Amino acid sequence: MQVDEIYAKKILSELKGSSTAGFTHSLNPYSGCAFGCTYCYVREMPIQKYKDLPWGEWVHIKANATENYKNEIKNLRKRDKPINIFMSTATDPYQPLESKIQLTQKILREMISSPPDFLQIQTRSPLIERDLEVLLQLQQRCDVLVSMTIETDREDLKRIFSPFAPGVNLRLKSLGNIHDAGIPTQASISPLLPFTPDFPEKLQGKVDRIFIDSLNVGDGMKGKRSERLGMPELFQINKLSKWYDPEIHQKAYNYFIKYFNKRIVFLSSSKEYPMRGRV
Repeated sequence: MQVDEIYAKKILSELKGSSTAGFTHSLNPYSGCAFGCTYCYVREMPIQKYKDLPWGEWVHIKANATENYKNEIKNLRKRDKPINIFMSTATDPYQPLESKIQLTQKILREMISSPPDFLQIQTRSPLIERDLEVLLQLQQRCDVLVSMTIETDREDLKRIFSPFAPGVNLRLKSLGNIHDAGIPTQASISPLLPFTPDFPEKLQGKVDRIFIDSLNVGDGMKGKRSERLGMPELFQINKLSKWYDPEIHQKAYNYFIKYFNKRIVFLSSSKEYPMRGRV
């Protein structure tokens, strides 16, 4: 793993377009991601295309991220507009390096003094539990939503598609602990992978909302990036082709609303995605 420190010009990137679901900015404490999931759409973005090392084998630490955040949000507040942050869109803020570097934690502590209006933390790592106390303090200043990626409840498929990511059962347990602590939680079934009929039951009592996405919808190019990453072939090799159906996200939605109120189950293609953390 190649790890470098860099100094970023900005830490908050403005989000525009219909696909941003009400978020105004993204915040990526790192570039690159050690989890290196096979389906990750970032593999097909310029940040990786022009790298000599494969995705999953390099990470850049944005050493000035906390100071940048402090200055940038101060300037944004002058505009008198909502600031809704998605952390993170192109990396995992709780990838293994975070346990030592604590960069995400430092940014969260700064947010207590200079909060956004809404913060969604997107991760697949139970390491986020380390920061429960910080998140509870931040929750007094702004709306917070912890979204845990749980793309399947099958550990065998996790090992095929994201072998270096934390185990599914560990993530489920962590999501439940965060929910029990009083922080709103979301299960991000993204990208949707084959699951057992018991998946909804495993989420009961752990989530305030569920978000469903698919490889054909959520890669930002209507499935073209996923195709270039060889996802159809990987599904076929593992005899899972029926799960690569372009409408699989809708079918999953119809299944989950049998177990959950449809008000808390969202599709990536939906225009209704409330920004409030407390549901």
